[in-house]
Amino acid sequence: MADFLGYLARLMTTHLFETELWLPVPREKVFPFFADARNLETITPPWLNFKILTPGEIPMRVGALIDYQIRIHGLPVRWRTEITGWQPPFSFVDEQRRGPYRLWRHTHTFAEKDGGTLCRDRVEYAVPGGALVNWLFVRQDVQKIFNYRALALKKHFGAL
Repeated sequence: MADFLGYLARLMTTHLFETELWLPVPREKVFPFFADARNLETITPPWLNFKILTPGEIPMRVGALIDYQIRIHGLPVRWRTEITGWQPPFSFVDEQRRGPYRLWRHTHTFAEKDGGTLCRDRVEYAVPGGALVNWLFVRQDVQKIFNYRALALKKHFGAL
């Protein structure tokens, strides 16, 4: 089944979004912030009305499932991600299992640099409607979300 899903994923138009952010604090302080799924609420733009639906504490590890609710252009969407890679304090990967994308694989990496932490995000994604829908709507939305996130992280870690 996994081979078949991989085959289907290769048939889709896959897009790549990459960004990086340097924070003036050590990785030992940055990674635990990202390791707490509840912190997503503080770095997600308010216009998405982001809420974690998974009750209680969420132990981060390979196989962890996290359920969210967001609003995309006013429409409520439920989203489930699975942690598919977990290598503290260096990286982790979350992949959409249910949600608005045909594919969403988000790799987070954390490297010590210049006395702080270089946070890199690599998002591979595919959308219904392909390249046109991505160009008209999705790419701009993803960029805005990550711009907001960068400002929120800078504020949280005292980089502004």
